Amino acid sequence: MANHADRVVVWPGYFDSKTSRRSGRRVSKNRSVANPTLDGLAFAARSAGIRKMKREENTSHPSRPHLQEGRLWISTTDALSATGAESKEGILQAIGTAWNNQQSEAKAVEKAAKTSGPKVGDKRGQSQRKSFKSAKGRKPSERRKRRK
Repeated sequence: MANHADRVVVWPGYFDSKTSRRSGRRVSKNRSVANPTLDGLAFAARSAGIRKMKREENTSHPSRPHLQEGRLWISTTDALSATGAESKEGILQAIGTAWNNQQSEAKAVEKAAKTSGPKVGDKRGQSQRKSFKSAKGRKPSERRKRRK
């Protein structure tokens, strides 16, 4: 791999909350995400303010050759000025914070949608079993008598 002083390589595995620091996670647990992908990494970098980047899909990290996770090349000068960091670690922390915030907001929206119930016009979501609704609270023997 060629050395590029003007670019920084960022792997999605740096942000995986399921791996340990020893296994390759580079950010803290509160800045990591579950199931990191290259698309999610690019989106998080964009929301952190980084504009100049290049995605390389189906490449594997040297210490994780079984995973074809891909990598993101980021312009060093653009990333340092956009995030206000002084090093690669600072860039990673800024991307991790943005990514974790995005994921937690998405979870909150999903949870709110789940608790609000089915949407209007959603026949499958509105359908429910309507047995014994009128006989609620009665004993089973009384229900049998009423049917006869």
